[in-house]
Amino acid sequence: MKERVLVTEKAKAVIDELREKHGPLMFHQSGGCCDGSSPMCFEKGELLLNETDVWLGTIHGCDFYMSKDQFDYWKHTQLTVNVVKGRGASFSLEIPMGIRFVIESRLFTDEELKDLSPIHFGEES
Repeated sequence: MKERVLVTEKAKAVIDELREKHGPLMFHQSGGCCDGSSPMCFEKGELLLNETDVWLGTIHGCDFYMSKDQFDYWKHTQLTVNVVKGRGASFSLEIPMGIRFVIESRLFTDEELKDLSPIHFGEES
C-alpha cells in the first residue's frame, strides 16, 4: 500500500524532542486561516476531532488528520511533513522553537492511486 503521508528525518527529530516534552502527539492540517494550511502538532487529544476530520495515517508514531474539505482537494496527493526555520502564527507545539512544520506534496501516479492506504473519518483510527 502506498502511504498518503510521510515525514522527513529532520521532522522526526523535532517530533522526538516535542514528544519528550509533551508526551504523545498528533497532527492536523485544516484549510483554515492563519497557518491553518500548515500541519499543526498538538498533544494527543488536545484538538477535538469529529466526522469532518479524515485520518490519513501515522507519521513517526503520531496520527495525522486533515479536514474533509481540505482532503477533497488533496486526495490525489502524497504529503511529506518537513520542518523549516521560521515562526508560524499557529498554536502548533514547535512554534516556540523558531521552526515550523510544512507540507511538501506530489501527485500520486495513476498506478499509486490504485493502491493507497485507507482513510478513516473522525476518531475511527
